[in-house]
Amino acid sequence: MKNNRNGQSAIMTDSDYSKIRKQILSRKYKLLLDLAWYTGERWGALVQLKIEDCYNSDGTPREEITFKATTRKASPDGKRETRQVPVHPVLAESLANYKPAAVSLWLFPNRDGDDSISLRWADLILRSAVEKSGLGAKGISTHSTRRSFITKLHKAGVDLYTIQRITGHRDFKALGRYVEIDTDRVKGAIATL
Repeated sequence: MKNNRNGQSAIMTDSDYSKIRKQILSRKYKLLLDLAWYTGERWGALVQLKIEDCYNSDGTPREEITFKATTRKASPDGKRETRQVPVHPVLAESLANYKPAAVSLWLFPNRDGDDSISLRWADLILRSAVEKSGLGAKGISTHSTRRSFITKLHKAGVDLYTIQRITGHRDFKALGRYVEIDTDRVKGAIATL
């Protein structure tokens, strides 16, 4: 668990997500949290989304969100890959309810509209909502949504190969660091012997 911004980010429950979301007043930043929760992408790539990555030319949400290679974290060998994630029905509703600013290319434009908001700004938005929701001591950070996404898929029985494809991880060692295995799951595994 994170302690003073050190260590691994906490896994969020559905309840944590709901509490945090309620503390975010702006529809724009609610969408940012929803995108993080339902795509499992890193916030550095989320803040760099362009409207065209999420919406068709007629303004309707796309069936897949496109995270361009240039916005994504490089693998240890320096390669970056574009990642496309199918849109969850709840996320589709959130996208439909948000109307991006027509004066910018960015889904999350800065005040001037000439660039996207910074990762630092997005982090401040999340930290503020986490504190207001009473979850400040839990160790939740921007990386918590990615860890939670991966752990939830794993708990739901999605195989690691599929999770690897969804998240864009190149190897299982890196992916394994995201999956949190609780003691009940370990006990259940032993009980199957």
